[in-house]
Parts: sequence; C-alpha cells; structure tokens
Amino acid sequence: MHFATRALRHGLAATAVVTVTCGAVALVTASTLTSAQAQLAPLTARATARVEAASPDSVRVSWPLPDGRTATATVPLDAAPPRVGSHLRVGYDPAAPEHAVVPGAVPLVEADRAGAELTVTLLALAAVLAVSAVRVASRARLHRKPAQEVLLRRVRVQSGLVARSWLEIESLPQRWIPVYFDPVLVTLPTPSTVRLFGDPRQDRLVAAEVDGVRLYPSGLVTRTEPRGRRVDNPSEVDDSVRARIATARGVLAQLRADAVLVVPAPLIGLLWAYLDDGGVAGWLGATAVMASVALWLAALRGSDPS
Repeated sequence: MHFATRALRHGLAATAVVTVTCGAVALVTASTLTSAQAQLAPLTARATARVEAASPDSVRVSWPLPDGRTATATVPLDAAPPRVGSHLRVGYDPAAPEHAVVPGAVPLVEADRAGAELTVTLLALAAVLAVSAVRVASRARLHRKPAQEVLLRRVRVQSGLVARSWLEIESLPQRWIPVYFDPVLVTLPTPSTVRLFGDPRQDRLVAAEVDGVRLYPSGLVTRTEPRGRRVDNPSEVDDSVRARIATARGVLAQLRADAVLVVPAPLIGLLWAYLDDGGVAGWLGATAVMASVALWLAALRGSDPS
C-alpha cells in the first residue's frame, strides 16, 4: 500500500493511537507491579500464623520465630478478612518480622492485579500490530494483478454504528467489494466504469483505481448484498455533491464518524474494573485502551465519514 493513500494514513494514525495508549497504560501498570514486587522481595521467610484480630481492611497475626520468640504483625488487606482464630500462611522479612503479608494482603493483590493488567494490555497491543501488519502485507501488491474495466456503482451502507463504502458490480453475477474510503468516491457517478485489479468473480481481494486514486479493499469480496441502510451515489455530480467532499476530507470528519464506536468503552472499562477490582485507576486504563482499540477497528473496517 502506498503511503499517499488515505486508507494507509488513517490506519497508521489509528495504530499509533493504540500504541501510545497501550504504552502509557503499560508503563503505569509496570510501575505499580515493580513497586509491589519491591515490597515483597524481602519477605523470604515462611510460617503458619494465627489470626488474633481482624477488621474490614487489616488483620493482626502472630507466629513463632525460629529462635522461639513470637512475632506479631498487622497486615493491610485488599480482600475479605479471615476468621479470628484461624490459621494461615505468612511471609515475612527475617530481619524485620513485623513486615509481613498473608493471603489477600495489599502488596500481593496489587502485584497480581498489575500483572494481569500488564499482560492484557501487551497482548492487545501485540494483536493490533500483528493484524495491522497482515492487513498491509495482504494488500500491498494487489495493484499488480491483471486489470480490467468494470461498470459499477458506489454505495454507502450504514450497518449498526459503522458506515462503509462498497463497489457494486452492475453485471451478473453481481459482486460487492468493500473499499477504504477516499473522497474520490463521493463524486463517482452512478454507474461508472472503474479499473479493477483482480477478478471479483474469483479473487477474494480486489483493488480499484478511480481518477488515478488507488482504492484498497477493506474486506473480502462478497456475493450477497451488504445488510444495512444503503445510499447510492447520484448519476450526476452537482455542487451539493462536491460540497460533501470538503466535509468528508478532514480529520475531524473521520473522528466524528469513528467516535460512535468509542461510546461503549467506559462501560467495558467499568466491567473490567468490577471484575478486576481495580477501582478508578483500573477503569481509566481499561477505558483508554478500549477507546483506542475502537478507533483502530473503525479504521480497519474502513469507516466512511461522508
């Protein structure tokens, strides 16, 4: 894919947003994980402790030391407190036994939570980068396929939250080719003869060229008409059609078209924070990652801002 194409610039920008967002969340999460691990590192000794007292946010435990003395520690909790009189494993610092943790202690929970969040964030970033690389590689050489002139029309189909551009072939058997949006599509009269690279009756990916502008497929050629509310290009291009180009060309128009996919991000972030018990920080991180991934998905599917 040539860098001059709008599709590639849009995709790279969306991928960059995901990379920066996931990188920032990963840095914050890694800092939390490092801090928790630093607190746990000196706790090399193990023993069985008895719960002497418990409150909603802490527990006081005691256990015998190797030299016969009894150690006591009050441990902050980020979990339900154990029953008084019960026994549990304790990890403590041999040089300072009052520095100890038990199951559900704040440093342990923070380390587990940060580790899970860091893993999910890095996996999401890796998936985005891998899919983006495959998408570019699979379309880079499409314009080297044998070319043919085909009579077709451009239709805009609104399906759910996303609108996409399709090239609908007039002759039988009909095929529909999803393409990444470019302003040149807005002024394509219905019908028009367009150069296609590849055979839509046989190939799964087919590129096009309109007025010297390369159009890359945003998906596979389909034999069935795409579902949704369709709008056909007019047969004649007038001033009102040309005026739509200006509104669809800019970055703000693209952001307005893609922003609808960001709406569910806070709800998904809230669900993650509830499952992970990550509080406001977990909600903010999950919301930011999901919002950036939503923008990337819109670019991947070829959202149409016209």
